[in-house]
Amino acid sequence: MNMSLYSRLQARAEDGNPVRVGVIGCGKFGSMYLTQARLTTGVQIIAIADLNLERARTTLEKCGWPAEQYAATSLDDAVRNGTTYLSDSSEAVIASDAVDIIIEATGDPVIGIRHCLDAIDNGRHVIMVNVEADALAGPVLAKRASAAGVVYSLAWGDQPALICEHVDWARACGFKVVCAGKGTRYLPEYHQLTPDKVWGVLEKYLNIDDRSLINPKMFNSFLDGTKSAIEMTAVCNATGLTPQPDGLNFPPATRFELANICKPAKDGGVISHSGTTEVTSSLYRDGSDVPHHIGVGTYVVIEGETDYARSCFGEYHMLADDSRQYASLYRPIHMIGLELGYSVASIALRNEPTGAPYCFNGDVVAVAKKDLKAGEILDGEGGYCVWGKAWPAKTSVDHGALPIGLAHQVRLKADVAEGAVLKWSDVEVTDNQAISVRRELEAMI
Repeated sequence: MNMSLYSRLQARAEDGNPVRVGVIGCGKFGSMYLTQARLTTGVQIIAIADLNLERARTTLEKCGWPAEQYAATSLDDAVRNGTTYLSDSSEAVIASDAVDIIIEATGDPVIGIRHCLDAIDNGRHVIMVNVEADALAGPVLAKRASAAGVVYSLAWGDQPALICEHVDWARACGFKVVCAGKGTRYLPEYHQLTPDKVWGVLEKYLNIDDRSLINPKMFNSFLDGTKSAIEMTAVCNATGLTPQPDGLNFPPATRFELANICKPAKDGGVISHSGTTEVTSSLYRDGSDVPHHIGVGTYVVIEGETDYARSCFGEYHMLADDSRQYASLYRPIHMIGLELGYSVASIALRNEPTGAPYCFNGDVVAVAKKDLKAGEILDGEGGYCVWGKAWPAKTSVDHGALPIGLAHQVRLKADVAEGAVLKWSDVEVTDNQAISVRRELEAMI
């Protein structure tokens, strides 16, 4: 019997019982998924929720959807005709029994937590594209989903899920995981980048004809270190790896140097300990390009624990370090939403997530980009005030650190010096659902 995911999708299509998916958020990740979802056998996008329906229609047109495909007048109509219903109500989509899986792709951690909890309460599986929400409270969300008999999953195609797969591969083969991570573009001064200043960096490596098509705050979060911290935190909490004591170091590395550089410092590398995460930079500290970097890729470094395994590293041309004690495997690219269908199929057909948090090992704390004054309103990830740093969860909780996911639209009660980690006590907070779930997570420590 052919038990591949695709064969099972074909069977669902032949039975007239497609996997029905509701998408919340029609931004870049959502649009990349939607362009492939329409072409995927056995999958129906039953509904798309977005606050801006005109933007959603424009996005679907750009993604190759014929207008009749999203002309359903209701969710019931979408079921009858195999089409898609556009709605400005995420609540209505989540509540519909026609939906099997919810894809949360808003990017807002507070809203994402609300959508996720609503989906769990309604018996829907959840794919959390919103890694910001996962870094803020993912272990609690996954625990609640499991208790409700549904699946909570990271999004295949995004780097955290791909890194989790590297780690799982290594462990299933009996290897000790030394380090896992991804590549990015990084210089130390990027931590002070703001949405105004980011253009000077972006235009060095992107051909930007129309600035209106770029969200500078979002791109800034990738460059100022925040997104890397968020993604490595998601990996730690889904694999049991532990962050380095003072966060990521972003060492420059070619793809051929990963095993030499991302091994413990005691053995000549740069990481603090075996079993951690690190993000390598595609730039040397003088700003010059690293050749053969993995700027948009992912990797894992493993250890050969026997002389025979180490000899095999050499015999089969693994990318080993100089001692051949360590070796690496890498994936040069990730395809973001174009690959998300793999998560949909895995959840619907095998009841398996493509990565899911089960422990609270890592956290992302808010660090002041400048001297902040009492009374200022923080503007969150990628903004003018703070950047996100990866820390061990216990260090964060013991410090009373403010998570980056809650450092948005809150007022400072005290001055905070540039470079300092903000604390809960530094800001005025009003209890809400996201804070309640976050406090539940912190109680796990």
